[in-house]
This record gives sequence, C-alpha cells and structure tokens, in this order.
Amino acid sequence: MSNSPESDKEEQEVAASPQTLVLAPEEGLQGWLCVLGGFLCLFCTFGFLNAIGVFQTTYQETILSGYTPSSISWIFAVQLALMWAPGPLFGRLVDTYGPGPVLYPCGALCIFALGMTSLADQYYQIFLAQGLAFGIGSGGVFTTALVCVGQWFVRRRGLAVGVASTGGSLGGVIFPIFLDRVTKAIGLNGAVRYTALLIGILLAISCFLIQARLPRKEWNPDLKWFDLTLFMDRQFAFYTLGAYFVMWGLWAPFDFISSMAIDAGFMPTLALYLISIINAASVPGRLFPPYLGDTIGLFNVITFCSALSAISIITLWLPFNYHPKHAGIIVFALVYGFVSGAFISLLMPCAAKAGSLDKLGQRFGTFQVVIAVSCLTGLPIMGAILSRQGDTNFMGLQLFSGVSCLLGAGLLAVSTSIQGKLHKTWKV
Repeated sequence: MSNSPESDKEEQEVAASPQTLVLAPEEGLQGWLCVLGGFLCLFCTFGFLNAIGVFQTTYQETILSGYTPSSISWIFAVQLALMWAPGPLFGRLVDTYGPGPVLYPCGALCIFALGMTSLADQYYQIFLAQGLAFGIGSGGVFTTALVCVGQWFVRRRGLAVGVASTGGSLGGVIFPIFLDRVTKAIGLNGAVRYTALLIGILLAISCFLIQARLPRKEWNPDLKWFDLTLFMDRQFAFYTLGAYFVMWGLWAPFDFISSMAIDAGFMPTLALYLISIINAASVPGRLFPPYLGDTIGLFNVITFCSALSAISIITLWLPFNYHPKHAGIIVFALVYGFVSGAFISLLMPCAAKAGSLDKLGQRFGTFQVVIAVSCLTGLPIMGAILSRQGDTNFMGLQLFSGVSCLLGAGLLAVSTSIQGKLHKTWKV
C-alpha cells in the first residue's frame, strides 16, 4: 500500500512523542495477532448483524407474526445504530485505558444478550435483548477491534483494517446457513443458544489477541465528542450527508431479500442463503477496491461503488417483481454484495481523509453519530412502506433504497469534486 501524507504525518507525530521509546514496533507479530483478534470480533458482531434478514423472515412467520415488518425491523435498526452511536465513548475509553475496560464487559454483554434472546417470546423481550443489549455489546467489541488494529498499523492501516473487516463478511456468510440448519434441527431458540456459545468462544480467544500499542493516558474532560462546527467544512459536510443517504437505503437487501424471495415462491433455504451470497461477494469487495483506491483515490472509488449500489438495486433487484427468476436474484446478490462491501470498507478511511488530522477524533465521533441516525431510521421507514403496500409489494421499499443510494452517491460526488479542487488532482 502506498504511503499517504496522512500516514507520514502520523508517523512523525508518533516519532516526536516523548513516549516513543516505550512503544512496541509497528506491525510485527503482535500487530498481526491483533488483526486476527479484530477479525474474530467483527465475525461475532458485524457478521452476526449481517444475518438480520434471517431473523426478519423467521420472526414474521413465527413468534412475531402479529407485528408489521416495520415494527420488527426496529429491532435490527437499533442493533445497527448502536454499532455506531456509542463509538465516540468507546473509542475514547480504549484510547485512554486500553481495550480491557470495553472489550471484556461488552463481549460478556453480547453473550448474555443472545442467551436472553433464546428465552424471549414477546416483542419487548426480543427488542431489549437482541436489539438493545446485543447492539450495545457489539458496538463496544466492534469499536475496540478497529481502534486497536489502527494503533498497530500506520503505513498499512488500510490493509490491516480491510483484513479484519472481512470477518464481518465471513460471519454474514456462515451465520445465515448455521442458523437455518440448526433451527431446522432443534428450533430457533436452540440455534440462538448455540450461536451464543460459538460467539462466546471466539470472543474469549480475541481477548487474548487484542492488545493496545499505545500506553494508557489521562482522561481529557475538555475534548469534544460531537462538533457541529465541523460541518462548516463543505467537503466533510457533503461527504457525511452523502454517506447518510447511502446508509439509509443500503440495508434493504440484507433485511428484506429473503422475505421477498419466499413470497415469490422460492424455497425457504435458498431464500435465506441469498443473504450468505451477498456477504460472500462482499469479501472481495472489502479487499480489492481499497487497493484500487490507492491508485485512483479512495473518494473516487467510494463514490463509484455507491452509484453502482443504487444502479444494481434499480436495474437488477427491482425487475425481480416482474420476472422472479433464480438467476436474476442471485446475480443481483453477487453484484450488490461486492459494491456494498466496498462502500462499507471505505466509509471510515474516507472520513479520516475528509479534514485535518488534528480533528480526527472529533470528526470520527461526529460522523459516527450521524451514521447511527441513518441506520436507526432507514429500516423502519422501508418496513412501513412495505406495510402500506400490503406486506407483499416490495417495489416501494426498493425504490426508496435505490433513490436514497443514488442521492447519496451524488452528494459524495460533490464531496469528491471539492476534495479534488482542494488538492489540485482528480486522484482523491
């Protein structure tokens, strides 16, 4: 990976620090063990969340059949939002005190939440356990993994974070298949308990692998967590707004594609495996586009992939309403998985470049809160659209998803243009 000006400046800042002598060497065995631990953390959190379509479909057909798709989708919207919203708090705790105070209790909370989910049979119980408790726990584990991996890698941070993030894609491949097979054998509650056991073992291993590179420091009570003045920077404002709209519609296929396929007469097994196909295609999407971004610019790549996400929804998924063929929906799953995976993998690296290095922490915190609002509202809106159309006509939510991603891509293009003029190059 080529060295960016941001990486060079960060290296100089670390070298100038009076604590340099106590820092472990960059990368090395411990650094790559941390990447492995991060891979396991994202497998257990983001990977499990990528299987939301399995639960949406199962709940609609079983214990929550009396609720609308919009009401059920609130469970997963809260999960997704809590992956981002507590990021400023968890990130500061990890930076100040190391991974232990966040990783250990949040990992335990994930296991406890799944245990309670396996006992739940009422909407409010599932919402509190799977939506709220698992959302908070997974947010802490997710943030700890990314922060610690970022500490160990400066020059090849994109590669390290990309490798760790593929854990989320692999989890999204395995969990839908795992849940489907085990549910058929022993029921959904038993499947969730076995999932809790698997996640518990993997998170326990990750606790031994993830270590902080930077020493502990004093808590800074004056540091801003959310800074509205950052939006005075037009480039950051357009980037954040564009990312908001893309994330608003991005999760529609993950949550609703299985239900749509079942309504079209597909076998339930194939319908649920569509989620695994999307996540399998996102593995190369999270690895190769960042390398391309080193050549032609990260902002160019994320804008292009956002536009392709919108185009694939409108041209490949929307026609499924008229021609419900296996080949068509599988092609869409493959294409969408690749381009959406690229967008997700480039989201935070581009946020890091959308402004000066001295305000990186405030920019990350502000950006994460905005993305959390997007995740919290997108799925329920699309679920409400589906309910208004009789729970069987998916065209409304598909159009909402596609137009949202297209609008977001346009705003990202404006941000990219501003960035290009600022640096006097199109490779941004």
